[in-house]
Amino acid sequence: MPLSDSAIRAFKPKEKRYKKADQRGLFIEVEPNGSKLWRWKYRFHGREKRISLGRYPDVSLAQARRLQEDARRLLEDGKDPSMERQKARLVASVSAENTFGGVAREYINLKMIGDQRAETTIAKARWLLDQLKPLWPLPIAEIKAPEVLGALRRIEAKGKHETARRCRSFASRVFRYAVATAKAENDPCSVLRGALITPKVTHYAALTEPEPVGQLLRSIDEYTGSTITKIAMQVMPHVMCRPGELRLAEWDEFDLDKTKWTIPMGRMKSRRPHSVPLSEQVLSYLCDMRKLTGPTGFVFPAFHTTRRPMSENTINQAFRRMGYTSEEMTAHGWRTTASTLLNESGKWNPDAIERSLAHADANAVRGTYNRGRYWAERVEMHQWWSDYLDQLRDGGDVIPFERRARA
Repeated sequence: MPLSDSAIRAFKPKEKRYKKADQRGLFIEVEPNGSKLWRWKYRFHGREKRISLGRYPDVSLAQARRLQEDARRLLEDGKDPSMERQKARLVASVSAENTFGGVAREYINLKMIGDQRAETTIAKARWLLDQLKPLWPLPIAEIKAPEVLGALRRIEAKGKHETARRCRSFASRVFRYAVATAKAENDPCSVLRGALITPKVTHYAALTEPEPVGQLLRSIDEYTGSTITKIAMQVMPHVMCRPGELRLAEWDEFDLDKTKWTIPMGRMKSRRPHSVPLSEQVLSYLCDMRKLTGPTGFVFPAFHTTRRPMSENTINQAFRRMGYTSEEMTAHGWRTTASTLLNESGKWNPDAIERSLAHADANAVRGTYNRGRYWAERVEMHQWWSDYLDQLRDGGDVIPFERRARA
């Protein structure tokens, strides 16, 4: 005879556990302490099994029958209800552990660092992750496009359109990593293309006319701040590297006898080691610097400790102190200066200039070939460039290069 709620409430505890049947294998167990537990008995592949359906009265008689019916349908489909429940619990547990924040940190630590991405690239990834804090606690497998868009809209609302675009790109990489590692099934960012405000493209401010370049070089020589900052600013125009590559430079990367600086792949945007010819002028600056910070560790350390590199803002802040605004000149702008004036000189193979700027060749084999092919020309070009910068700094008569039409 099927059970009723009144009958269940009337069941009293006994010295030993006992059970009362309802229908179709559903029954309730009464414990000696008075608690009552729903169970369903069934057979799967000829073997008797049981599954718990919850405690009474938290799970009412009607609810227990519905749960039993759901389990019975699984059985009719050839699935073991007990095993399906275990799978569901495992998925829920994994989803709870695999939050967006957790998977993003795993992506940075295992994938980006494992692939030896440049330190500056990794630092930028961590900064982008900080901007996406609303997504951190959410199970990555359950995040939908509207939730990602909501987090990006908050960034846009602050006027940070480029940051929002970069965050979408970073989040997309995290989701694709999650898909590849079986933590998610899709990338919700893929449907958000075109949803964000297109940022206005801005380039690093740079000087590209000989006379202003000469004036800036003179201002650097007259700089009265930190000597380490001053020498870093003196070296940077000559070596054509990215600011992060210079400020993170260590003494063991320099072979002063062979006049070469080898930047390890871990710091290069292209993820390939890059060799820089050292002109006589750069060697002189480095000899002065070696007396201050050598012979080991960072070439350009932080102000208060030699165990950390110079801050990424140091050189740009020095420019501001010298009276140059961020719209006039930046540390990165020296690369534009070198590219513009070297190309306009007409003296050097454009591929050699590109190699000195460490612009990656889309063809890896061709890129490897060109790295060796243009070395001799680059050595000559770097010395010419340093001599030319000295000429501009000293205010000598400079014949302007013929301007070429720009595409």
